[in-house]
Amino acid sequence: MPFRDYVIKRMALFVVVIIGVVTVTFLLSRVIPADPVGAILGENAPPELVEKTERLLGLHLPLHQQYIRYLKGVVYWDFGIALRTQNPVSEDLKTYFPATLELISLAMLIAIVCGIGLGIVSAVRRNKMSDNISRVFSLVGISMPAFWLGLLLILILYYHLGLIPAGGRLSPRISAPVTVTGLYTVDSLIAGEFRTFWDALYHLLGPALVLGWIQTAYICRVTRSSMLEVFNEEYIRTARVKGLTEKIVIFRHAFKNAAIPVITMVGISFGYLLEGSVLTETVFGYPGLGRYSVNSFLSLDLNAVVGSITLIAICYALSNLIVDLLYGFLDPRVKY
Repeated sequence: MPFRDYVIKRMALFVVVIIGVVTVTFLLSRVIPADPVGAILGENAPPELVEKTERLLGLHLPLHQQYIRYLKGVVYWDFGIALRTQNPVSEDLKTYFPATLELISLAMLIAIVCGIGLGIVSAVRRNKMSDNISRVFSLVGISMPAFWLGLLLILILYYHLGLIPAGGRLSPRISAPVTVTGLYTVDSLIAGEFRTFWDALYHLLGPALVLGWIQTAYICRVTRSSMLEVFNEEYIRTARVKGLTEKIVIFRHAFKNAAIPVITMVGISFGYLLEGSVLTETVFGYPGLGRYSVNSFLSLDLNAVVGSITLIAICYALSNLIVDLLYGFLDPRVKY
């Protein structure tokens, strides 16, 4: 199968996955035992006002008509009005999603650099002191819940040492840069506001360290096990017998062939960060999509919940699509 056909096949599967996720999200929003109209109007609202609100939300329609209306809204990226903020859900998503994307991008950068680096060192120096330290580091990262690690860092780095801020995206005395991408670090660099850039990066440090440490642990373990498996292959012994330097053997021959499981773990980690940022954003008071979703769910704001879940699902499926395409690029056998 040519690479072009492989890409078309994966794109078609991506569309099928999105349709499935959208359908499941719609059904879940309709079967959960919640009364969105009651959450809006209160328990003692007049019947005529309840009926008017149901018609406004489309809840008086049969289920299949509600589904068609819902699909049209998803296509045009219209999820209705968020009951809690009284803004269009799409506008709220434009506000809160870039904050979460900025956070998980820094966390993934930390996880990829530290995880792959520690995994390679751990595999090369197997059963030595550096390997044991790396394994203990990974075990702690995997075992410790994100909210507990966040509280621990706040206690040590904020309360005792004052190395990280209390919360938010910027300090009160610094105004947000002109919105271009919604990412404060990027927008501040575009505007040439370096003070804003460093302040935004400073506020990202705490939650990014929490999320990055957890994913570093997973990537480190996968990298180590994959590298150890590749080190036992005949072509690695042949490369060493030919007199190649250890650096060339490790990075050009071993790591390149061990990269497939690592890429898989990176894709999974990105999707996990989209979901797992909820508790971390709440602990650090970070105004991202996860915190917005939790507050919307607690107030039975179904439009906002459905919009948030749909966006997260699309990003998750997109990350898996990119991983699948990287498979075909790195390993020609995948296309067949």
